[in-house]
Amino acid sequence: MLLLLVSSLGFVCLSSLVLYFYYLLCLKPERQREKLRKQGINGPTPSFLYGNIVDIKRLRSEMVMKKTGRRQMEHTYMADILPHIQKWGENYGTLFAYSMGNMVILHVTDPDLAREICQCKDTEFGRPLYLRKNRGALLGNSIISSAGDLWSHQRKTIAPEFLMGTVKGMVDMMVECSIKMLNAWESKVNNGAAGIADIRVDEELKNLSADIISRTIFGSNYVTGKEVFLKIRAIMDVLAKQTNLLGIPGVRYLPTKTNREAWRLNKEITSTLLELANHRKVKETEESDLLQVLINGSSGINGWIGLHKRTRFIVDNCKAMYFAGHETSSTAATFALLLLAYYPEWQTRVRAEINDICGGKLPDMDMLRKMKTLTMVIQETLRLYPTTPFLNREAFQDMKFKDYVIPKGINIWISIGELHQNCEIWGPDACEFNPERFASGIASACKMPHMYMPFGNGLRTCLGQNFAMVEMKIVLSLIVSKFRFTVSPNYEHNIVWRLVLEPVNGVSLQMERI
Repeated sequence: MLLLLVSSLGFVCLSSLVLYFYYLLCLKPERQREKLRKQGINGPTPSFLYGNIVDIKRLRSEMVMKKTGRRQMEHTYMADILPHIQKWGENYGTLFAYSMGNMVILHVTDPDLAREICQCKDTEFGRPLYLRKNRGALLGNSIISSAGDLWSHQRKTIAPEFLMGTVKGMVDMMVECSIKMLNAWESKVNNGAAGIADIRVDEELKNLSADIISRTIFGSNYVTGKEVFLKIRAIMDVLAKQTNLLGIPGVRYLPTKTNREAWRLNKEITSTLLELANHRKVKETEESDLLQVLINGSSGINGWIGLHKRTRFIVDNCKAMYFAGHETSSTAATFALLLLAYYPEWQTRVRAEINDICGGKLPDMDMLRKMKTLTMVIQETLRLYPTTPFLNREAFQDMKFKDYVIPKGINIWISIGELHQNCEIWGPDACEFNPERFASGIASACKMPHMYMPFGNGLRTCLGQNFAMVEMKIVLSLIVSKFRFTVSPNYEHNIVWRLVLEPVNGVSLQMERI
């Protein structure tokens, strides 16, 4: 009798588990897609478990076979890096749905719908859950990935550190770090043949940005901070390999090689950050850096109890600031230098402006504000090459935008890359490099200014955009004033999306001292 009872209980448990996975993998996403189809939102047919992942991989493989080494500067890269988006957009229009595993994604390039979505202030509409789950080793429950009261508290804690008045006090530090890098470049140029050196600028700028953000977050402990940064970059490389597996439940728990590497790196980073934070807590210090701000804010949210949550608040936001704080500025500066090398007439115009404003002196905040031509170049760079091609949101309850009801659990991906090169918004030269379009500011650059969103849009606009813009202006103004540069003959213009947009093999420029 007992054996029969145990067998029956086991059968019930197994049946319940099977039914749960059937609901999770099949029934739930199919119900979501059916609700969209009834509203005229269609998309490719998904397969069991993988959704449209197999289709995505096939289309990417076909694109790789078609591609050859490219030297010509073409900015229409979306079809190369995301061929499935182009194909499905042609088939289904500006609004379509597809699946990655059991995660249903609503792809949006409709400008009016995108505007409504970006301006939504509902607390039940925020960053997707997969950022906290599948990107947890990098973002955790930080300001980039959290929602609700926690996000509000994080924003209140961190935002003052990136106001323009605060960033103004960082200018001298940014200049000092940049000069150190440029001195090393000068030595390479002086030792190069005919006074020219081939410099891998993307790696150099990443290291520079790491130096700057390390000093901003950790103050006097910036050397240790730079060691943390190297491990965060390693985590980024690991997570980039798992992009196609985002919507497959449970993958992040499997002891695969990439998961084990991410776990190891995350453990080491957490240990180092906690050691620094604990050292601050037990020792009186006058440090006023971001680490201290996070320590002070870690126990300031109602309902938070326990050491674990307070330490996660500090650790997760330190990692997030590294990721967001250095990727935008270093990647955008890399693309800006590449564009200035390809379009020497703009390099000449920027150099003339900098010489006129600075007069041979190091830049300060007043000088940076006057650099209109350089600002135009940066804005156009961010239009053509935004750090990420998508702005992501998730509906945590049924939401209505325009005439559509978006079901709970749907991930909404607004295609920044496509909207930034939409000819109906930007004119017939939308795919060309033309900083002149920003001569009268963003509001006059296109028909729909709200569709310019390299730093996001709406309530969750990037807090660090002032920091990033000031850093880019300082770095670029110093480089352009000291060097004349062209693209290395070995450079091939191929773009890839590895959590951020970047050149496949980096960017090498031939530098010559002016």
